[in-house]
Amino acid sequence: MKITGIICEYNPLHLGHKKQMDTIAALQGPENSIVCLMSGNFVQRGAPAIIDKSLRAKAALLSGADLVLELPVTAAVDSAEGFASKGVSVLASFCSHLCFGAETDDAAALVRTAQALLSPDFPAALHTALDKGLSFPAARQEALEAMGIDGQLLTKPNNILAVEYCKAILSQNSKIQPLPILRQGNYHDAAPDPENPSATALRQLMAQGQDWESFVPAAARECFAGATLHTTANAERAILAKLRTMTDEDFAALPFGSEGLWRKLMHAAREKATLEDILTATKSKRYTRSRLDRMVLCAFLGITQADLDAPIPYVRVLALNDKGREILKLARKTGHFPNIGETQDNPYQLLENRCDALYGLFADQMPEAPGNRHRIVKF
Repeated sequence: MKITGIICEYNPLHLGHKKQMDTIAALQGPENSIVCLMSGNFVQRGAPAIIDKSLRAKAALLSGADLVLELPVTAAVDSAEGFASKGVSVLASFCSHLCFGAETDDAAALVRTAQALLSPDFPAALHTALDKGLSFPAARQEALEAMGIDGQLLTKPNNILAVEYCKAILSQNSKIQPLPILRQGNYHDAAPDPENPSATALRQLMAQGQDWESFVPAAARECFAGATLHTTANAERAILAKLRTMTDEDFAALPFGSEGLWRKLMHAAREKATLEDILTATKSKRYTRSRLDRMVLCAFLGITQADLDAPIPYVRVLALNDKGREILKLARKTGHFPNIGETQDNPYQLLENRCDALYGLFADQMPEAPGNRHRIVKF
């Protein structure tokens, strides 16, 4: 059985995502199956998913996926490198291909860039650029160009993640084959392209109560219609309460807080009134805003650097059809599959359940009740 994996967020699923699955079906043939490893209720940019994971998983299944697994929360809120590495480690054990959208479909160029980033010469070149006061993205680009690699490739958001996938495949010595597909449109467009909308634009339309339906596959529209929306703004006071009651040790244990960044965030949290003021006071040219957003989200969820570093003990099934059941059956039979399902009172299960319970505080209008939000969609 040929199985193509996709590491995704579907926040929300739109026409571009449907086009990707249709392209996979055309390229890989009728014997292919699609497995989506999807972020749960929190996503890599350091925010809640705008719609509950069960509805997004159902939309994925109705749009062409056969099996939807939940990317564990400590992978979903990690850096691009951690997000890609942990995702590849799950899918590479039983998928033949890993498909991803990028601003280039030149797999060889992506692999060359990944090889350069893994080169022992890269750290010294990066530090030389950082010592000039450049931001990390700019320093990375300059370091690559000093090594004879086109650094412009990493100025595009999807290319950045694509290269991280290739790095993970190389560093894990995986046999999974990268399958880049040219992504049309702009990842950060504020106004949605009719055929290639950005998830950023759709989230804005949804939050503003404007028309979003035409940018989403028909099957997904039914899943998302009337769904409760979740935004960071809805939980701002809860986040502030958490930040204001954290100890020095709590801040020091946060992910992404190296080089004294945790201390800068701590002081801002104890001096500023709003979340935006805290983030503005902590921001510097060297650190991206998304890194700070992830740091604050981890603080609220109680996720430490030790949690990110710990092995992921299992993955959870979110949705599946008959082909998905066959994938699970075959993978379990051959032993090439991560642990499925939860172990009662496993510390990781307690962490995931806590995060799912806190997700309800991000809901529009009224907070949602806590409880285990994990529901498997079956067809």
